[in-house]
Amino acid sequence: MSSRKPGGPKGRRLGIHVVTWNVASAAPPLDLSDLLQLNNQNANLDIYIIGLQELNSGIISLLSDAAFNDSWSSFLMDTLSPLGFVKVSHVRMQGILLLVFAKYQHLPYLQILSTKSTPTGLFGYWGNKGGVNICLKLYGYYVSIINCHLPPHISNNYQRLEHFDRILEMQNFQGQDIPNILDHDLIIWFGDMNFRIEDFGLHFVRESIKNRCYSDLWEKDQLSIAKKHDPLLREFQEGRLFFPPTYKFDRNSSNYDTSEKKRKPAWTDRILWRLKRQPQAGPHTPGLPAPDFSLSQRSYGSYMTYTISDHKPVAGTFDLELKPLLSAPLIILMPEDLWTLENDLMVSYSSTSDFPRSPWDWIGLYKVGLRDIHDYVSYIWVGDNQVSFSDNLNQVYIDISNIPATEEEFLLCYYSNNLHSVAGISRPFQVRDVGKAPAQPGEDLARLREREAGKSGRGGGTQDWAPFGPRPQPGPASGSGGAA
Repeated sequence: MSSRKPGGPKGRRLGIHVVTWNVASAAPPLDLSDLLQLNNQNANLDIYIIGLQELNSGIISLLSDAAFNDSWSSFLMDTLSPLGFVKVSHVRMQGILLLVFAKYQHLPYLQILSTKSTPTGLFGYWGNKGGVNICLKLYGYYVSIINCHLPPHISNNYQRLEHFDRILEMQNFQGQDIPNILDHDLIIWFGDMNFRIEDFGLHFVRESIKNRCYSDLWEKDQLSIAKKHDPLLREFQEGRLFFPPTYKFDRNSSNYDTSEKKRKPAWTDRILWRLKRQPQAGPHTPGLPAPDFSLSQRSYGSYMTYTISDHKPVAGTFDLELKPLLSAPLIILMPEDLWTLENDLMVSYSSTSDFPRSPWDWIGLYKVGLRDIHDYVSYIWVGDNQVSFSDNLNQVYIDISNIPATEEEFLLCYYSNNLHSVAGISRPFQVRDVGKAPAQPGEDLARLREREAGKSGRGGGTQDWAPFGPRPQPGPASGSGGAA
């Protein structure tokens, strides 16, 4: 995959699924299995990137969503969390929503650096149009993700291109130790871009779609034309459009617009990506090594069976191959092999020498299947509950008196206040009620713990993750949080 020195970090391949959908204020459908590739046993996905446009953004809806998760976010978390995916970050601007989910084993190597909204509607102040961005580091590489909604109508092509440039220009990170977006290793840009098909009439376009002669329409696709003339836009890649145009449909059907307007079908919903420029091989630099960071597209298509909107959703699946620049977590959490409800939970952890400690760091206790960082069952402030300290080994305890007996598994996350991220995550473990596993004659508690640990087969572990998010409210005087 990529050249590397013996003993260096091994290359990794991550499966990434990107979805864009203008949902036209509709609520989520009952089932998104096809769109999310949940029935594809060979999908091997590690990250979901989901961008929606035209969420219900009425005043009542916005006020409700400010206090609680919106219906789409809740539905997606409920769907993906049982599969081991955690919502890492999100950003919303009126009806434009961007969500990132990752499997929790990758969380130690994923840090959210910035979220940003760029309105371009109504003289650049209204957020019904524009873009939202999440900037993150993935295994040490800079990745920017942009979900946009550009101006509609066939005559507004120049305005679309102008808004595209404006969104890109506004992705600056002044005062932060983050490079210019064009120096990021990967940009994934998608959304309802609203580009249309020029010149051809309605009848010709519909007949071409009916006969699956999509290539006849490519040459008049406004985005394809713009890429031929705009040097920067040309650097963004896109898969071939081997699927029907995704706009405009009668709702609750797969029929193109039958209203009086009879809008001409178009590929309005697109997924683009741009890799950082690589050195080019030449006569004086033959045989350059394979890049340490590359992206290839497995599939790109629309999902015509979903009918809640006048747009069809579009998804692209990618393989990201990289040689990790970050190969070890900043915090290693080492819970005991067996915890029982009769005692406080003792946690040992170690950190790298350059880890930026804070008195506001905290450790959360979670049930396996957590939706996001706010789903803790209990938590403790690290500084308040520290019971021992050495050069590189710390111990803290967690009061679990409020945790009911359960057969479910738990895990721990260490949240860094300075990094605004989870810096360490443990492997799953169980909290046992000793009374449910009676000792054999002559067996003391220590041997019981050994016996139960042998049954569970669980040991300590490490990992971490990185979303922005407010820390929990301070708990009781002891520093321990109550059950959520």
